[in-house]
Amino acid sequence: MKNPKISALLITYNEEKNIEEALKSVDFADEIIVLDSYSTDKTIEIIKTKFPAVKLYQNKFEDFTKQRNLCLSYANFEWILFLDADERVTPALKAEILQEIENPKAKDAYYFKRKFFFMGEPVHYSGTQNDKNIRLFKKSVGSYDENKRVHEGLQNLNNPGTLKNYLLHFSFDSYQAYYHKVIHYAQLKAKDLREKNVPYLFVKQISKSIFNFFKMYILKLGILDGKKGIILSYLSALSSFKTYEYLKEEYI
Repeated sequence: MKNPKISALLITYNEEKNIEEALKSVDFADEIIVLDSYSTDKTIEIIKTKFPAVKLYQNKFEDFTKQRNLCLSYANFEWILFLDADERVTPALKAEILQEIENPKAKDAYYFKRKFFFMGEPVHYSGTQNDKNIRLFKKSVGSYDENKRVHEGLQNLNNPGTLKNYLLHFSFDSYQAYYHKVIHYAQLKAKDLREKNVPYLFVKQISKSIFNFFKMYILKLGILDGKKGIILSYLSALSSFKTYEYLKEEYI
């Protein structure tokens, strides 16, 4: 493919703290598209005043998969770079992206390894040492699995590659922000489980919550992250507990 072009995509809701740096980090893309879920903060104002070339759309949020697939439908170019507003493409990663898509033997999709930050500080363990997500792929081969409302993933991809340089992930600047995300995700995951007719079992709710804490804190070495490791392990356990709590409500 000669002169391959990139569409950089973001879905947003109340990202006034992140949107400017996120958009700057993908300014090398041939087009930037933002699909916003009717933000009530200054997200839209920042985009319109500081990034007039960005193509801005709005759609009421139902779940992450529907938002991503809708945003994907607006893209005009073959290569898709999908970024979360709390992620940043570094100069080294940018160079690797541009080099890779010009490779005649380029794969159809690529994982990005992510360097995780919590409350402004890097997290080295707690499962983040193996964290990676597909962020670069060809539009012709990728779409998001509509059977998952959260932790959405691309389907029909064959043997994705992995880029060497890290994507920076400034996940949350406060405990409260992370807590609210955990609750939101738990509600969506509960709906997925209900649609699959997964029964609510109290024993499973407790056992999965305990195991998730143990897995993140011990097996994934959260203990080496100090206080951050304890917090992240607790929130992982809370995510499981709340998911089954909401699942129980789905059956009422």
